[in-house]
Amino acid sequence: MNLIILFASLVFFILIGVPIGYSLGGAGILYFLADNPSFLMMLPQRVFSGLNSYILIAMPLFMLSGELMNHGGLTKRLINFALLICKPFRGGLGEVNVVASMIFGGITGSSVADTSALGSILIPDMNKQGYSNEFSTGVTVASSTVGMIIPPSIPMLMFAMVSGVSVGKLFMGGVIPGILIGLFQLAVVWIVSEKRGYHKIEAKIDGGRKKVVIDGLVALLMPVMILVFTTFGITTASESAAVAVVYALVVGAFVYRELKWKHIWAALKKTAIMTATIMIIGGFTNIFTYILAIKQVPQAIANFILGSSIPTWVIFILFDLLILVLGTFLDVVPCILLIAPILMPVMSQLGMNEITFGMILVVGLAIGLVTPPVGMCLNVGSKISGMSIVDVFKASAPFLICNLCVLLLVTFVPFVSLWIPSLL
Repeated sequence: MNLIILFASLVFFILIGVPIGYSLGGAGILYFLADNPSFLMMLPQRVFSGLNSYILIAMPLFMLSGELMNHGGLTKRLINFALLICKPFRGGLGEVNVVASMIFGGITGSSVADTSALGSILIPDMNKQGYSNEFSTGVTVASSTVGMIIPPSIPMLMFAMVSGVSVGKLFMGGVIPGILIGLFQLAVVWIVSEKRGYHKIEAKIDGGRKKVVIDGLVALLMPVMILVFTTFGITTASESAAVAVVYALVVGAFVYRELKWKHIWAALKKTAIMTATIMIIGGFTNIFTYILAIKQVPQAIANFILGSSIPTWVIFILFDLLILVLGTFLDVVPCILLIAPILMPVMSQLGMNEITFGMILVVGLAIGLVTPPVGMCLNVGSKISGMSIVDVFKASAPFLICNLCVLLLVTFVPFVSLWIPSLL
């Protein structure tokens, strides 16, 4: 009966618009009031224990490094670099959009930041050069999903915190899925451009070829450095994030010479707000998962699934569908914090590797960023383009099919996510 109160109150709070972090905390409080009010004294301790993780130090540092690079003139240089790469191809600005998202995502680790930064520049530019508003917005929103798959990735850090899986291996596990999504989306852009007659890039690239290449490689060095340092044990994830912040400061202030004190202050402020939001969610989610643990809900789910005669491949499909459905209504971080402790032991007993489990979560929940009504990238794209959320989703649907294909590949072909980690 008390578990019914827990889940019913959570659904009620979400439906009336209470932020997910407070919904989880409120549901936990109501549960303890009904079950044993004396347990309320444990709430502060449980909230703190959910945040007492060394890995979490990396989260605000990665966010800050991405913000500093963005304020330091990174976005326009990445777009110029992508223009140079995609200039020979038909549908050029669409191709630029995808390539820039892959590079930008490898620096910020945030799909929402990708949509906001690149979309504000590329959507108006594409519209001016004859691309439809629907196509421009659809490719921008869909391509931004690689931001949380190509390392570094904030969701991967959160998964590493609750699962104990190596951050370096998770980062490397996201390389092939992220690249595959990008390549598939590039193919869709080319096909649509051929059909609609979108032209190659004709505009002159600012700064000259040599300068564009150098500036682009300077920006690309940061994610490569993070991967190498973290994967080969040169630094921990938190230390590599700190190195990234220093690198972003040096590049923005002394190489690009666009980063000013006001930009640093703005980056610190935005990072603090985003970090506080995720920390609140993480702390209150720990209360929820603690209740599920003491009531042995994960064990009950495991016994039910393992005791059934359902084929393993069907269970994996149902797992993918569950992620897609939850991603439609919940944000990425609370989904990871809720699903991982409950279902990872079950999937491990069914033969699924922990890295594969994490990649399925990240790739599947990335799709949720572009599905109504909660999708954050969807909302950002709607504000930039002036289109309704439903219209933006329809425009992005052909590109999201690429994400679904990669999700199935990661689920049923473990090689996709495990090959690079296995080499290391």
